[in-house]
Amino acid sequence: MFDNLMPFLINWGVTALSLWVASYVFSGIRFADTASLIVSALLLGFANAVVRPLLIVLTLPLTFLTLGFFLLVVNALMLLLVSSLVRGFTISGFWTAFFASIFISIMSLVLGNFLAGGATPWPSPGGGLWV
Repeated sequence: MFDNLMPFLINWGVTALSLWVASYVFSGIRFADTASLIVSALLLGFANAVVRPLLIVLTLPLTFLTLGFFLLVVNALMLLLVSSLVRGFTISGFWTAFFASIFISIMSLVLGNFLAGGATPWPSPGGGLWV
C-alpha cells in the first residue's frame, strides 16, 4: 500500500512547484496563500486523473480534426476548473491558462525526469535501450 505513496508525493510536489513557478512567470496566476497552492496541486492531479480522460474521450473527433492540438485546450480547461473550485487560486483568463498549462506541463516533465534519476517515465519498446 505504501509503495505508491512516495511517487504520489513526488508527483504532488512537482505539480505544486510547477504551479508556484508559473505564478511568478505569468502575471495572471495568483495564489492567496500556501494552502491554496497545495490544495490546487492536489486537485489538479485529481482532475487530470479523473476529469481529463473523460474530456479527451468526449472531444476525440475534435482532437483528431486538430491533429491533437485540442489537448492543449483541454489542459487549459483543467487549470480553469481547478481555479474555479479552489478559493485563493485565480487565473485571469483562458489564454493565461492556455500558456500556463503548456509551461506547467513542460516544467513538470523536466522536474519529474530529474527526480526520477534520469530514467524515462515510460518503458522503451521491446524492453531494450534506445540507441
